[in-house]
Amino acid sequence: MMKIEIADKAGFCFGVKRAIEFAENAAAKYGEVFTLGELIHNERAVEELEKKGIHAIENAEDAHGKPVVIRSHGVPKSVEEAARKCSEVVDATCPFVKQIHKVAASVPEHGTLIVLGDRAHPEVIGIVGNANCQAFTAKTFSEIDELFASDKIRQPVVMVVQTTFDSSVFSDIARKVREKFSCVDIHHTICTATAQRQKSARELANRAALMIVVGGRSSSNTRKLAEICESCTKTVFVTSAEEIPPQIIDGLQADDIIGITAGASTPAYTIKEVHDKMNEKITKNNENEEDFASLLEQDQSFNRLYNGKRVKATVVSVSKKEAVVEVGAKQTGYIVRDELTNDPTAEVSDVVKVGDVIDAVVIKVDDSVGTAELSKKRVDAQLGLEKLEEVKESGETVEGKVTQVVKGGIIVIYENTRVFIPASHTGVPRGGKIEELQGKTVKFKIIEVSNERGGRVVGSIRQANREVRDAERAKFWENIEVGQKFEGVVRSIENYGVFVDIGAVDGLVHTADLTWNRVGHPKDIVKVGDKINVIVKSYDPEKKRVSLSAKDPDDNPWTKFVAEYAKGDVIKATIVSITEFGAFAQIIPGVDGLIHISQISTERVADINSVLKVGDVVDVKIIDIDEDKNRVSLSIRALSEDAPADDE
Repeated sequence: MMKIEIADKAGFCFGVKRAIEFAENAAAKYGEVFTLGELIHNERAVEELEKKGIHAIENAEDAHGKPVVIRSHGVPKSVEEAARKCSEVVDATCPFVKQIHKVAASVPEHGTLIVLGDRAHPEVIGIVGNANCQAFTAKTFSEIDELFASDKIRQPVVMVVQTTFDSSVFSDIARKVREKFSCVDIHHTICTATAQRQKSARELANRAALMIVVGGRSSSNTRKLAEICESCTKTVFVTSAEEIPPQIIDGLQADDIIGITAGASTPAYTIKEVHDKMNEKITKNNENEEDFASLLEQDQSFNRLYNGKRVKATVVSVSKKEAVVEVGAKQTGYIVRDELTNDPTAEVSDVVKVGDVIDAVVIKVDDSVGTAELSKKRVDAQLGLEKLEEVKESGETVEGKVTQVVKGGIIVIYENTRVFIPASHTGVPRGGKIEELQGKTVKFKIIEVSNERGGRVVGSIRQANREVRDAERAKFWENIEVGQKFEGVVRSIENYGVFVDIGAVDGLVHTADLTWNRVGHPKDIVKVGDKINVIVKSYDPEKKRVSLSAKDPDDNPWTKFVAEYAKGDVIKATIVSITEFGAFAQIIPGVDGLIHISQISTERVADINSVLKVGDVVDVKIIDIDEDKNRVSLSIRALSEDAPADDE
């Protein structure tokens, strides 16, 4: 009999599942939400989403203030900014696409971005719309060759590729580009799931006499699957089971294989319907024959349990130590607390309740007493490993609760899976108290996923923090302006000034800019950890430098001086320093005047120290004020010259 095979990788990808989950959660919370364009390229799935209050619109204004969901394809930066101005935004952009946006945004304004893909596809439009430089799209090597020949290309040149592009075609184009244009920085941005789906479809098509490709006709990745299959064998492209031609199996042999694959936006139920329809055609003389999928769904009353078997278990009772479950067999199933979850702080009632139907695996069968011990956490762990592998590939930042502090690091639970974060990746400085992380929810990156020895996952809080800091720095350099004010924290003190943490970066306050008063050493003014208000004097984005001032313009003593004093005034001043050419005297705090050596006395002064010393309070006359240079000239001698001569 003909055999039906479904490709290993078919149907919803991680990004689409994530987008639907985001949209459904938002719809459940707000009643209804609006997506910028159809959430997925599948007509039937879109209809189902409509029933759940998820509606497609073209412009954010059409949402009339209701939440707007950015679909997995992503949108241009300008579109997202416009949406945020009029609505709350739920960003469901696929993390793989987000990574391409980051690459596009990182190309300097004077450079060039080349996007390999369909220029009319929403994903490509979104990528181009996140670039700050000139951007071109291409689908073939000859188009790229023509771009270079036209002299439109400016260095540096970065090339990215649409996540759903044919991986074999991309490999060929990338090879040719490297051979002819070595200056191009090529980023392999085809989604891992897409590459796997295409590989799986190609392998099945090479064995099958007929391939059925299921998905929306507007779905780019589904069309590419059809192209791949058509190059290998007879292929039929359908959107649903209803479109399967009546005579589709005519001419096939009894031992032929019929393959089924589906695009990333095709729901599992649509794939199953196509599978069932084909099964009906093949087994029309035996209507009771059931495929593997339906066998899994039928009653398990006479199932035989054995170690390693995965089953559906219904929770019938919950105690402090265990949950008793019904597995449709003669044995009574139970799951002890330690086999329910990896979280050592969780109670059985925190994990399951009566009536829950869960996936579990049999770990021990005891026919003598009629019981079977099962494990939920081992199934969750395997599913978690698969999810965490996707998270690692996408570079997504996730969060979980710290459940244990162990030797060398901490344990975080994510997707019911233990994630080990080494001490060096916790973000806690050497000598710090790692124990303070116990019980906290932290954000982290997945840096290693291994299936060896039951599965090992390693995460990094430090890398997640670095990404946040990098994003904050990028935003800082986009928005910084001269005159901008910050409250900062003194990070370090040097002889020439202090470095102040103003959030995203550290800025330098030179000693002279710490205060309007005279300063000997910065440590006389501030200490590490002090909070101070600063103003941006200047900045250099290329060198990543910011010059700051802690002087408040409103407290400028020079302003007070010119308002209260004038040339010719006779005042008292305090000697604050003595040089070879004269003495400086403080008029008011922050404003000093120079008494030149020639203005100290009517007689010649050879040694100023013999006449004046620091701390002396003297009467002086203001003989000049230079408002452009903020300089004041004082004279003691002028007072003697002004004095009336004695009568003879």
